[in-house]
Amino acid sequence: METGPLRPSDVGDGGRGAGGLGRLLLQIPASENLPVSERPRDRQPAPPVVDAGPSRGAGVRLRPDVPGAPQGRLPHGAEVKKIEATNVPCTQLSMSFFNRLYDEDIVRANGHIIKCLDSFCDSFPISDELRKVLLVEDSEKYEVFSQPDREEFLFCLFKHLCLGGALCQYEDVLHPYLETTKLLYKDLVSVRKNPQTKKIQITSSVFKVMAYDSNGVCYPSTKSHEQTFSYFIVDPIKRHVHVLYHCYGVGEMS
Repeated sequence: METGPLRPSDVGDGGRGAGGLGRLLLQIPASENLPVSERPRDRQPAPPVVDAGPSRGAGVRLRPDVPGAPQGRLPHGAEVKKIEATNVPCTQLSMSFFNRLYDEDIVRANGHIIKCLDSFCDSFPISDELRKVLLVEDSEKYEVFSQPDREEFLFCLFKHLCLGGALCQYEDVLHPYLETTKLLYKDLVSVRKNPQTKKIQITSSVFKVMAYDSNGVCYPSTKSHEQTFSYFIVDPIKRHVHVLYHCYGVGEMS
């Protein structure tokens, strides 16, 4: 598996797979990841919480009704009272971030994930050491990844893919998880070469977004779940926003 750092040519504008992830052309100020000399002087970084009054909320449209959609989805045209955007750290430039899974005997040298006795953590079945290190806080190897490590966007993507959806069939080897994580990360995150240091740096800002109506949380879903999320990945140079969204659940089967 390739574990080298990302290159500017690796990360496109999201055209590959854009239909699955969605791309919004929004002008959202998010220049905190740029060098000070390149930040627009008349713009400020996006605040962590944005309050939407009735007039603004009335114009927000979240998810049209879709036949067979998972339960808990918001009806079309709900009035949003508040939008909360939490900054997600995004600093990793190499997939070597996950080499510790091999070093700590969570994954064998041949890539096979080591099995364990079956158990459950919330609604997730735990049958291998990988899901145990991702979910079980009192497990022996949970601290292989520190809390700052777990907050990284790269780790969040990897964890979401490993846990999967309601009808997920888990992999026995690590490679598909790492490869899919790498491809998603390259599509979503923009990088540039610093003209002074010649080093690659990430220019995107990542936010985990939740919206509230008069009854509480309404987006990404009215029902909270580890695998229900919405990330806004902002490219401040191109002024593009990539949206990565998933609502956990099973729709109607026809």
